[in-house]
Amino acid sequence: MSTLPEINPAEATGEAAALLAELKKSIGSVPNMAKAMANSPALLKGWMGLSGALAGGVLPGPVRERLSLATAEDNRCSYCLSAHTFLGKNVAKLDSDEVERARHAQSTDPHTAALLALSDAIARGRGTIDETTLKTARAAGVTDAEIAEVIGNLALNILTNYFNIVADTDNEFPLVTPHQHA
Repeated sequence: MSTLPEINPAEATGEAAALLAELKKSIGSVPNMAKAMANSPALLKGWMGLSGALAGGVLPGPVRERLSLATAEDNRCSYCLSAHTFLGKNVAKLDSDEVERARHAQSTDPHTAALLALSDAIARGRGTIDETTLKTARAAGVTDAEIAEVIGNLALNILTNYFNIVADTDNEFPLVTPHQHA
C-alpha cells in the first residue's frame, strides 16, 4: 500500500488535474507513480518536464530504457524495474537478453555499453569519475551531448527510483524484483 495517496485523475483539482490530464493525453494512461506525485504538482510538473525534454534529446528511447533499468537495479527500485522492463520490451522492443544485460549496465551494442558504463560509473561515484572513465567513453564514440544527457537521465531515474521507494508506489506492471546484491 502506497505511503502517499494516489490522486485519482477524475477527482484531482487545480494544477494536479491539468497535469494528470496532460499526461493521459500524451502517453495514453496515468501511471500510479504520477498519481502519487500529484500530491505535489510541482514535482509532477518537474518530472514531466525533464522526462519530456530528455525524450527529445540525442539518446534514443531504447538507450534511455536501458539507462533506466540499470539505475533501477542499482537503486533496487522494484516499481521502476517493473515499469522499465515492460516499456523496454513493449515500447522500445528490447529482447529479454538486452533487458537483463541493461540491469547489469551492459549491452551487446558497444556504443550503448559505453553509455551504460559511464552512467554506472557516475552513479557509483556519486557524480565523481576519473579522467580514464571519460576518455574511455569518448574513445567509444560517446559525444558531449550524450555525456550531458546520460547525467540528465541518471538524475531523472534517481528521482523516480527514490520517489517510488519512499512512496511504496502500488505497482501496476508485471512485477520485477531487483537481483540480490552483495
